[in-house]
Formats: sequence, C-alpha cells, structure tokens
Amino acid sequence: MEETTNEQMEQSSADDKTPRVTGIGGIFFFTENPKETHQWYANNLGLTINDWGSTFQSRNFIKPEVVESLQWSTFKNGSEYFAPSSKDFMINYRVQHIEALVEKLRENGVAILDDIESYEYGKFVHIMDPEGNKIELWEP
Repeated sequence: MEETTNEQMEQSSADDKTPRVTGIGGIFFFTENPKETHQWYANNLGLTINDWGSTFQSRNFIKPEVVESLQWSTFKNGSEYFAPSSKDFMINYRVQHIEALVEKLRENGVAILDDIESYEYGKFVHIMDPEGNKIELWEP
C-alpha cells in the first residue's frame, strides 16, 4: 500500500474542487433571553460577545495563512429564522463551490429552501435534512 505524505495530502486538498462541506461555520440556538444568555457565557466562559454572538477564529489546516471563523449565536425563542424547522438549533456549515453543491443536492432530491444569496462576507443558502433540521450553507 502506497503511503501518502502530509505534503501530498495538503496539495491534494488545496486543489480539491469537490462541492462539499469543509467545516462548521456557525452554531445557532434559541434562548428565552439572548442578551442574558450572552452575558452568562461572557461572564462564566469568557466568550467575547459581538452584535451576532461570539466569533471564534482559527487557522485553516491546509492553508495556514487563511483565518477562518465560527459564529456562535443565539436567537429569541420563536424567531422565524429557523423556519420551517421546529428545532431549537441550526448549524451553519462552511462549504466550497456552493453553486455546484446546490445542484448536486437538487439532483439528490434535497429540499432547498431559498436561492443562494451573496453578501460581502460570503454566499448563503438553506436546506432541510430528512429529520426536519434547517441547515445553513455558507461559502466564505
């Protein structure tokens, strides 16, 4: 069996054009009082809170010069942002080649909830999994 070196793995991953998830972009959940919940996490766990919750930064394993982020956010109970899901959470997955991924999902019969929207910080689209969880896909 031929052994793959770290350098070969890094080069292979850097050139990868496969439409797929590459990491977690955010964790979102409902709370009765987002402001108090933010304060609790800041006081007890040391999270630095911003307008959207807390942003965690890390380096990309394959491209260490790239800084990536994970957004932790709370939403007021009853917010429509997770609709049509009735779940108390939503995960944002960081993806590559979002347009090709959405096409692949369509071909696989996945429920796509909206069109891809572009912002200065990336492209987004929402899908549903078979268990009724709304999923946010984000290409930075």
